[in-house]
Amino acid sequence: MLGRAGVGDEETRRPLPVSGMLAAVSTLGVGLAVLTTLTLIGWMAAPRGPFGEGLPGVFRTACQLWLAAHHAGFTIPGGRVGLLPIGLMILPGALLYRAGLWMARDADLRVRMPARLPKGTPRDVENARRRAQLALIAQAGISLAAPYALLASVIALVSGNEIMQPSLGEALASHLLLAFVTGSVATARTIGPWRSMLRLLPERPRSLVAGTAVSIALMLLAGAVLVLGAVVVNFPRIQQMSEVLSPGVVGGLLLLLLEVLYFFNAVIWGMAYISGPGFAVGAGTLVAPTGVKLSAVPMLPLLGALPSSGAAPAWVMGVIAVPFAAGAVAGVVTARVAPTPSIEAAPLWGFVCGVTSGLVAGTLAALSGGPLGGARLAAMGPSPWEVALSVTLEVGVAAGISAGITNWWLITRRPAVAPEPVRRAGAVIAKAAGKVRAARGAHLPGHWLDATEAETQPIPVIRDDWTDEHAAAAAETFKDIGVRRAGAAGKTLDIRREPPAKRAFTPPPKPRKDIVDETDDRGGHVIYLDPYAWDRD
Repeated sequence: MLGRAGVGDEETRRPLPVSGMLAAVSTLGVGLAVLTTLTLIGWMAAPRGPFGEGLPGVFRTACQLWLAAHHAGFTIPGGRVGLLPIGLMILPGALLYRAGLWMARDADLRVRMPARLPKGTPRDVENARRRAQLALIAQAGISLAAPYALLASVIALVSGNEIMQPSLGEALASHLLLAFVTGSVATARTIGPWRSMLRLLPERPRSLVAGTAVSIALMLLAGAVLVLGAVVVNFPRIQQMSEVLSPGVVGGLLLLLLEVLYFFNAVIWGMAYISGPGFAVGAGTLVAPTGVKLSAVPMLPLLGALPSSGAAPAWVMGVIAVPFAAGAVAGVVTARVAPTPSIEAAPLWGFVCGVTSGLVAGTLAALSGGPLGGARLAAMGPSPWEVALSVTLEVGVAAGISAGITNWWLITRRPAVAPEPVRRAGAVIAKAAGKVRAARGAHLPGHWLDATEAETQPIPVIRDDWTDEHAAAAAETFKDIGVRRAGAAGKTLDIRREPPAKRAFTPPPKPRKDIVDETDDRGGHVIYLDPYAWDRD
């Protein structure tokens, strides 16, 4: 892959669709190379096995595995194969994520971010920037997913044989969806770190996504613990089924790899078990907390961990408390991420979190199950709509109660604050006041020495019992003017004989030596320091 010669060189940056095409081609090439190598090893260990005859059959089998890794089903004589290992999706998912990172860096998407944002409040600017980022992420995801899906259709056309025919519609849909999701996540990763990805969403959807993720993660964790416990308890039966197959060394490693890939399906089945509906291992079977009804199961050693048929112990019903606990935690997360100003609205959003959790659980149940042929094996795995309904009610009720309690606690514990405009104005004033340095010494407001002069001259201490020197100087000046006018007219001015209304001035006090009188205009020889001389240099 070509790099860029310079950061600001526009000619070296490829268009986004071109980078997406190169990323899709490289992902398909590397993925098929890995699966072809694994298939070739299996063909060398069993040349007359299910891998086809010759190298063309090996390559066709690798293409079928690549389609299965994207959860695209196949049609076989008398039925359909839809029970595919979810763990196999890790390979194309990781390759697509790396390809998405390269595509984002190659197209320099951060330089393409719109620089002009609408003028308005900070919230408007933030929403505009968020919409621009989401549009950029969606554009990058489509640029990777569109060519990736078109190339997948070519693989679906060349990988069919007389036994297995891949579904072209499922191949297009699965490749398009997986590439879009992974490419979008990779592009979002180039814009910001992992912890800031949820900030691309508005506050309310962000709270629902966080609550849903927490509830699903807790239930999947409980399902994984349940499956591992069943494997440990029933390990002798699993070992016996493996010995019956006698796959050999290479075949045993491939069988172990297949069981590890199907382990993710088993975890989702465990989630369906703790939510109540359970799952089926064939038509007319059921594995649920209320009881177990089984018949002959496929010869997959991992299925040896299934419980025996019969009524389940009473304490097993306690596993149904897990979805309620997960819902309680999800409600707390939802309320803390986006608390509501009214207490009544928080339980509603908690129940909405339960609805989204049910939709996600139903989707996972649909991906984990599917037919494994015809007749009795046409029903394998949990029922998607039953799992979705159960999780919605269990998680939704618990999340609504916990969200309401958490929101009430947040409102009551929140200190009383001023309204938003007043608080913002106070913050602006405090910020501006913090930039003003305090003057040295204490002085009354409006003093003739400002802050700049205070840096060069000490401000004298002014006490309340001192007379205003400016008023005294003005009185003395006007009195002197009156004496001069009276002398010029040949009269003697007696201030005591003037009417009370004209006696506006009082005799000045003794002159003070600590303050220089700059109002002296009587022709005296007064020398004083001009405090503003430095500004005129």
